[in-house]
Amino acid sequence: MTQKQTGRLLSLDVMRGITIAGMIMVNNPGTWEYVYAPLRHARWDGLTPTDLVFPFFMFIMGVSMFFSLRKYNFTLSKESTFKVLKRTVLIFLVGLGLNLFGYVLRNGFGSFEQLRILGVMQRLALAYGIGSLIGLMVNHKYLLHVAAGILVFYWALLAFTGSTVLSPDNIIAVTDRAIIGESHMYSDTMADGTRIAFDPEGLLSVIGSVAHVLIGFFVGKMILDSKKDNEKMIRNLFILGTILAFAGLLFSYGCPINKKIWSSTFVLTTCGFGSLFLALLIWVIDINGKKNRTMFFESFGINPLYLYVQAALLGTLVGSIGFKSFMCDSVFMPVLGNYGGSLAWAIFFVVLNWLPGYLLYKKQIYIKL
Repeated sequence: MTQKQTGRLLSLDVMRGITIAGMIMVNNPGTWEYVYAPLRHARWDGLTPTDLVFPFFMFIMGVSMFFSLRKYNFTLSKESTFKVLKRTVLIFLVGLGLNLFGYVLRNGFGSFEQLRILGVMQRLALAYGIGSLIGLMVNHKYLLHVAAGILVFYWALLAFTGSTVLSPDNIIAVTDRAIIGESHMYSDTMADGTRIAFDPEGLLSVIGSVAHVLIGFFVGKMILDSKKDNEKMIRNLFILGTILAFAGLLFSYGCPINKKIWSSTFVLTTCGFGSLFLALLIWVIDINGKKNRTMFFESFGINPLYLYVQAALLGTLVGSIGFKSFMCDSVFMPVLGNYGGSLAWAIFFVVLNWLPGYLLYKKQIYIKL
């Protein structure tokens, strides 16, 4: 744990906090049977507000990577490589530990043949590790070229293998089955109702995620390069965000926007919206000084991974001991109805997780891997 550093852009912490609070809320409805449409992920192709939460966090992670790697002078050395690899392994293991915790509570300590290997934290770990090494090795003026090359390659790979549809032959599913095994994968439902092994955080779709963090990394460079010129910073972010968002929407006619395969157009569109949202927050918070109402999300933003892990553990616990069902069935749903009650629990759960985060915020303490 370290004391909070100075000189940070408050808007970065706020946006990071918004995404973590959003991830906790959409992952923890009172019941999955009653969830408002905007709080559900797109069934396959498409984009809902919920589909923006995870990519926004990954985008901000890319921005933060630039600032954290600056202390190594963006040089691939033993120190920087060890730091990146160590953090990658730790984040991956924490994600695997979350899967294990829930699995043991449901199934005990018997066979682990059905334990899911991948997940959100694992995807963050792999994207961070590969993206950071590229950021340390590549001249930063070529970062967008590298990201574009990755996206074109990934687009071609999906198109030539017919993998923009959900099927057992989808190359993402085939790769995961070959490497980690079908029994350790998430499952999804095809249009005809057939359940197949398909992981939305699959190994091959990490390719798109790497381009995602590289775009965020480039945005971090843009921010630092224009930090003394607020007008230039905002202008550049809005221009980049507009170009990326429109490119993603335009190219979606050939490559569908799809979160589960982390398609190239999904990367472009969500990074575009992320740049625009960050520009707006910088303008409101850091430039115009509207900081008096940011405390709630800033509390999430300074300890994002810790609070995400806390929420995952707490969500499993409150479900296993019956507290969640009691609150929904006896408190929220009788008053607010099925959908309103399910949402009320999700909001309540966000606040419940915010309380420890607020204590850390008041003490200005980070919990870091």
